[in-house]
Amino acid sequence: MKLLVLGGSKFLGRAVVEAALARGHQVTTFNRGRSGADVPGVEAVHGDRGSGADLERLTSGRSWDVVIDTSGYVPRVVGESVRALSGRAGTYAFVSTISAAEGFPAQPAEDSARWPCEPGAGPDDGEYGELKAGCERAVEQGFDGAVLIIRPGLILGPHEDVARLPWWLTRISHGERVLAPGDPGSPMQVVDARDVAAFTLDRAELGASDLFTVTGPAGNTTFGEWLGLCKEVTGSDAEFVWVDSGFLVEQGAGVFVELPLWVGPSAPETSHFWTVPTAKAEAAGLRTRPVAETVRDTWAWLREIPEDQRAYGKMTPHGMAPEKEAAILAAWAARSA
Repeated sequence: MKLLVLGGSKFLGRAVVEAALARGHQVTTFNRGRSGADVPGVEAVHGDRGSGADLERLTSGRSWDVVIDTSGYVPRVVGESVRALSGRAGTYAFVSTISAAEGFPAQPAEDSARWPCEPGAGPDDGEYGELKAGCERAVEQGFDGAVLIIRPGLILGPHEDVARLPWWLTRISHGERVLAPGDPGSPMQVVDARDVAAFTLDRAELGASDLFTVTGPAGNTTFGEWLGLCKEVTGSDAEFVWVDSGFLVEQGAGVFVELPLWVGPSAPETSHFWTVPTAKAEAAGLRTRPVAETVRDTWAWLREIPEDQRAYGKMTPHGMAPEKEAAILAAWAARSA
C-alpha cells in the first residue's frame, strides 16, 4: 500500500511512519524538514502545506492509497491540503484530539458536540481544540473519499516532543526529595503513541470512514504508580513528597504544565478528564500496551539525548523550576510541622 504522511518526522507522525514501514508499505512524507530527521526508508518531500506551489509539487505525478495527516492544526491550511489531495487517494485519516469535543472534560467526550469552528478558520480564530474541530470539518467537507477521524487522548511514549513524561523522568533521575502533586491514588488514562499509530493504520488500511476516540483504558495507571515506574526505570533514589492539591494551588503551582499531567483539585470542569470511554475503538481493534512499557521505552530513548538538549515542551515549556519546587516543599514541611 502507498501512504502519504503529512508530518512524519516527530512523535506520533514518526510512530505512524515507522509502523507503516514495518508493515511493508511504501511511505512518502511531506513536511518542512525542520522538526526532526526523516525516517530512513521514506520518500521525503520537503515543503510547506500552506504553500499552493509546494502542494502542487508534492502531488504532481503522484497518488496514494491513504493519506494520514498528523500535522494539521489550522482549518484553512488543512482545507488547502485536503483539496489538493482529493482524488489522489482513497482515504484521508486526520489525527485530531479529544479536545475537539466542546464539553470535554466537563462532559464525557463521546456525548459532547464538536466545537462550532468553521472549516475556513485561521490560526487566531480559536484555541487548540476549537481549531482541531474546524480541521475535522475541513477534511469531511473537502475530501472526496473515505474520511477517518482519530481523536487521541493523552499520548506518551518515545520521541514525545511535549515533554510531559520526559520531564518527570529527568527530574526523578536526579533523586532527592521530589514534589509529587495531589493524591498518589488518583487514576490516570494514558496511551502510547505507537498504539495510536497502529490503530490508525489498521482502520486506514480498511478504508474505514468513521470517528474514533483513541486512548488507554480508564485507570490504566495512577499518579503514584506512574511516578513509581519513573523511579524504577531510572534507578533513582528519589523520595516522593505528596503535597495536597489545594495547597499547591495556594502556592501558585501551575496545573498540568508546571507539574505535567497534574489536573489540580477535583472539580466539575475536569470530572471526565481521565474517564474517557474506549469501547468503540476497542471493538474496532484497539489494543494498548502496559504503561510500564511506555515509561521504560521512553527512558531508553531519552537517555540518548544529552540532558541540556532535552526540550520540555516546544510550544509551552513544561516542568517546575528547581527553586520553586524547593520553596513549595519547604512551605509544605513548615505547615506539616
